Amino acid sequence: MEEQLQLQVIGVLHGDITSREDAPKNYDESERTGTLEIFPKYQDGLDGIVAGQTIVVLFWLHKSDRNTLKVHPRGDKSRELRGVFSTRSPARPNPVAISELKVIAADANHLEVSGLDILDGTPIIDIKKKIS
Repeated sequence: MEEQLQLQVIGVLHGDITSREDAPKNYDESERTGTLEIFPKYQDGLDGIVAGQTIVVLFWLHKSDRNTLKVHPRGDKSRELRGVFSTRSPARPNPVAISELKVIAADANHLEVSGLDILDGTPIIDIKKKIS
């Protein structure tokens, strides 16, 4: 059964990563920094997030191919094709990305974070506190 789901974009990422080639392969391999701009409508949801915390951020990879079901892991053509669900490829039917980011500073509706592996302008769909 196919259902229509509705997501709310709660903000947008601002950073210096402008191409996939420039993006680290994973958040745990990155020291890149940027800003999560949360739309004012959702600002109250940031209450309790402080510098030093690690948060889990879900992004909608709006520029990803949604029709690919098999990829070479990490884009390495010498590796065997695998199903996207067994990889961290951004190409997938529902291009949701998850990143664990360190909060550097929190101010009103902006979170300065480190560990980015996501393109500038990517929509944010959720934020959760990392469970230690």
